[in-house]
Amino acid sequence: MMSQQEPIVPVDPNALITWANAVTVGRIVVSPLLFTMIPVEPGGSWVALGVWFVLCASDGIDGYLARRHGITRSGAFLDPLADKVLVLGAMFTLVSRGVFWLLPVIIIATREVIVSVYRVVAGAKGVSMPASRTAKIKTLSQQLAVAGALMPLTFDERWIWLSLLWLAVALTLLSGAQYAWKAVSSRGGATNAL
Repeated sequence: MMSQQEPIVPVDPNALITWANAVTVGRIVVSPLLFTMIPVEPGGSWVALGVWFVLCASDGIDGYLARRHGITRSGAFLDPLADKVLVLGAMFTLVSRGVFWLLPVIIIATREVIVSVYRVVAGAKGVSMPASRTAKIKTLSQQLAVAGALMPLTFDERWIWLSLLWLAVALTLLSGAQYAWKAVSSRGGATNAL
């Protein structure tokens, strides 16, 4: 006799405590541990790469849980925040280790701060701002750039991860321009996505 799956009751869009949010907060909490694992000496680290992979993969897990149980306003804010903490923390750690150049990381960080502030302002007005498709691709390129710098096999192939880093800068500027355009075009009316 086949058992029927119980229907999933969608969560309240205003809920704070959800499985997706738990995974997201876990990613934020564990991120500083990763930063301490990034070696001071050049050459990359398999351990740091493994932790990096798990933390990046957890982004897909919380996304799956959110789609399955329902997207919340808190999740729409926390998920991009967790991405920023993880990616920018790793990038600035790599800058401090003399691996990444400061300029592309500053460009990426500036855009992230501006968009985060805008999210807070929009959220205070009850407007949810999930990440756009371009922003998701931008995040992936940032993750791959960091992975390339952490992986011992590709560490010496600087052109690989530097190319990914500058691609991330280009996508960062493009997605930032898209947010700005939609923010201007939505004045006078509410928008639920950018």
